[in-house]
Amino acid sequence: MSKAKTYVLHSRAENTRRAYAADWRHFTFWCGCHQVESLPALPETVAVYIAELADSHKPATITRRLAAISKAHSAKGYASPASLKHAAVAEVLAGIRRDCGTAQNAKNPILTADLKRLLAGTGDNLKGIRDCALLLLGFAGGFRRSELAALQVSDVAFTEDGAVVTLRRTKTDQEGQGRKVGIPYGSHPTLCPVRSLRRWIEAAALSDGPLFRSVDKHGKLGASITPQTVRLVIVGLADTAGLEASRFSAHSLRSGLATQATINGASERAIMKQTGHKSVAMVRRYVRDANLFRENAAANLGL
Repeated sequence: MSKAKTYVLHSRAENTRRAYAADWRHFTFWCGCHQVESLPALPETVAVYIAELADSHKPATITRRLAAISKAHSAKGYASPASLKHAAVAEVLAGIRRDCGTAQNAKNPILTADLKRLLAGTGDNLKGIRDCALLLLGFAGGFRRSELAALQVSDVAFTEDGAVVTLRRTKTDQEGQGRKVGIPYGSHPTLCPVRSLRRWIEAAALSDGPLFRSVDKHGKLGASITPQTVRLVIVGLADTAGLEASRFSAHSLRSGLATQATINGASERAIMKQTGHKSVAMVRRYVRDANLFRENAAANLGL
């Protein structure tokens, strides 16, 4: 039973499990305060719960709360009271989406021009060398912050054409089949992700273990970076460059690759191959934004 339980626990991404657990705790606490049953809960209870959430939570968060409630009930053999098959829940959620909207507060993609400004503030010390390699590799590979933080030195192989990075496990590859991503040499030495990565490995004298590691103010190497480190590096450098730091996140590297590649004429297929996106719809969000001015009817108005 212990082995079976372990497999169940690993059937979803760690971040998803944590979010669902927190969502379920919030729901049970709310039920306790209102003196109603949380397990099994009534659809009417869930409807009132999400109606109250609408004052302080985004529609996307509320939708995730519904999923967490459904999972908790399913795990105990109960029918989900959070299903949209229940009119009470479906109608309240539809009303929330109409009133609050469903658009996400998306961060700006980091385009090549932005990247140059960020890199200008990295400096020539060990931390600066690491940050330069981190940004260039993240941008060229379209990697998630969790993927960058999880990389090992052994996951990188240098070839005549560039570097081959092996992702052992990703958000969409929870079975751990792995995926290889090719990182070509850049045309400009200072913007080349392959040369920058080599420089970091040599400067830090890395032979095995985590690829990207913390560096203290004295230049001493520490443990592997965390996904949060990627965001902090980007936000810090954006602030130094005079950019609006709040408009960028770690995801800006990934969205930046997709957006800049679209602007430069890359196909959806090529972008999906690099980023590992499974859904064309996800990539087309970046394509749509990148094409706002490329095929614009207003440009033919003679204004």
